[in-house]
Amino acid sequence: QVQLVESGGGLVQPGGSLRLSCAASGSIFSINAMGWYRQAPGKQRELVARIFRGGTTNYADSVKGRFTISRDGASNTMYLQMSSLKPEDTTVYYCNAVNQVYDYWGQGTQVTVSS
Repeated sequence: QVQLVESGGGLVQPGGSLRLSCAASGSIFSINAMGWYRQAPGKQRELVARIFRGGTTNYADSVKGRFTISRDGASNTMYLQMSSLKPEDTTVYYCNAVNQVYDYWGQGTQVTVSS
């Protein structure tokens, strides 16, 4: 079992920055990749950014150059640094971790970009 707890969401003005955190606990050794997803009302959940065990990262085209995913192995925490935020980035962001058997999800954190 893996437990994921997100934090760092909130309200920010367009063009601003925000950093999301995801603290992982439990069977950390089994995780092959972690990522951030987002889901707007009435839409499918979409991948924002992902980082694999070896450090490889990938990003949705809509966030390339603006968002950066990283992790801290010492604290088992993953981050999403979001810059140049746009109103269309407004939605709930979810932390995800996968191993060979399961997908694990956090509870979600709301990000609102508005003036």
